[in-house]
Amino acid sequence: MTSTPIPTPAPTGNRPRRGSPRLNWTVMTLLSLAIAGYFVGQYATGSLETLGAQRVGLADNYAHRPLPVQLAFYTHIVAAGLSLTVGPFQFVRAIRRRGPGLHRWVGRLYLTTVGLAAAAGFVMSFFSAAGMSGFFGFGSLAALWAWTGYRGYRAIRDRDLPSHRAWMIRNFALTFAAPTLRLWLGLLIGVQALAGSHADGARMFSNAYSVVPFLCWLPNIVVAELMIRRRGLPGLRMAPSPARHQAAPAADTPG
Repeated sequence: MTSTPIPTPAPTGNRPRRGSPRLNWTVMTLLSLAIAGYFVGQYATGSLETLGAQRVGLADNYAHRPLPVQLAFYTHIVAAGLSLTVGPFQFVRAIRRRGPGLHRWVGRLYLTTVGLAAAAGFVMSFFSAAGMSGFFGFGSLAALWAWTGYRGYRAIRDRDLPSHRAWMIRNFALTFAAPTLRLWLGLLIGVQALAGSHADGARMFSNAYSVVPFLCWLPNIVVAELMIRRRGLPGLRMAPSPARHQAAPAADTPG
């Protein structure tokens, strides 16, 4: 009796699969770099008073604030822009394996900029154009941004690589609130326009901006936890991980 050979599927080539980590990382990186360049560049073209008169971004809201608040504003813009620029490269597997020294120095730069941007963002939340929604939404974002960065730093100091990766995924999900905020603003303004709103552009922007202080980062955290679970990394816990010093599971770039 002869056996019937099982046909071997034809090779499909190296086309990226839908939702592949490499493709998702590329999209995330391009969005991060675009937003970093955009919101740093728009405030580098003039003083807050000049830009405020031209209704550029949030310049009008901070143009007449006390000097310390304006310094916090500029600190946040520059530091957050740098964290968006270097953050995605912390997840490149090739850099972690072939250039651990570079990975460490980029990580130090990233966490330093996150700390500065979070502290400045917390100060700014007291003067948010979104009122109490902005204070609680952006204030919570700033506090969690700093806290997750600290937990990621403590985990790597304790040589707990799985927890370090988990906390850094959470932290960059909060860093990525800058791109998602602008995506949500565009979507919400578009929805109002399609719904036939008679409000002018400024009013539609104000309506959208009143909800983005929470909307820009809460879904990001949910996605981050799903990524962490998919990679088998430690979930949220209040006590230290019992798996310190064990080898980290293989993980690709965020996807």
